[in-house]
Amino acid sequence: MKVDLNADLGEGFGPWPMGADTAMMDVISSANIACGFHAGDPDQMLKSMSAAVARGVGLGAHPGFPDLQGFGRRPMQMSHAEVANMVTYQTGAAMAMARAAGGRLRHVKLHGALANMAADDAALARAAYEGALRADPDLIVMVIAGTDQEEAALAIGAPIAREIFADRAYLPNARLQDRKIAGAVIHDPEQVATRILAMLQEAAIIAEDGTRIPTQIDTICLHGDTPQAVEIARNLRSCLEAENIQIGQF
Repeated sequence: MKVDLNADLGEGFGPWPMGADTAMMDVISSANIACGFHAGDPDQMLKSMSAAVARGVGLGAHPGFPDLQGFGRRPMQMSHAEVANMVTYQTGAAMAMARAAGGRLRHVKLHGALANMAADDAALARAAYEGALRADPDLIVMVIAGTDQEEAALAIGAPIAREIFADRAYLPNARLQDRKIAGAVIHDPEQVATRILAMLQEAAIIAEDGTRIPTQIDTICLHGDTPQAVEIARNLRSCLEAENIQIGQF
């Protein structure tokens, strides 16, 4: 068995750092780099992408809503054309910075509220993905497995990587539990490793109520902005490798 580990990185802004990007880069196989709308800036993008290239980590664009104060986690109402243009713009910036870092962009993954809204709205997801593919039609689209994101990407014939989340609790419909609910974000490294091993072995998302949602699992997200992020990531990788599960880019 082989699986990719990805993390959302490059989320600092100017002199304000966020997350342990360098330490996470030594664990993951793919990095989703903020494109300056919800977080990040040109300097952060180049720094993070250069670190990824140096370690052979795959580069991805992580476009989100233009909401620095809310970290892109507040829903915004935009037309599909506006969403498509917004994602094209951010993807283009990520492509340029990847090239400046000596690498190339491989994939795109929606961020925050935009991702959550697209998980329940195939038309919105399609607009976002078509926006990304206008910048580069060869990009792999990373989708939240079992949601309207997956449906939309398949409908336009995009190559996809199905993603599950290591540190987030699931609802029975394969959606993520609201962060405002206690237990929605999992901080215990052993709990994270145990549940992910079970999901990989069963080829299914396991919701908090025990519901199994069968799915192919191509990549596992490790959030880089939680206090235990590096410990969780290192422990998960160690546990997967102990079970002879290979870590590598999708």
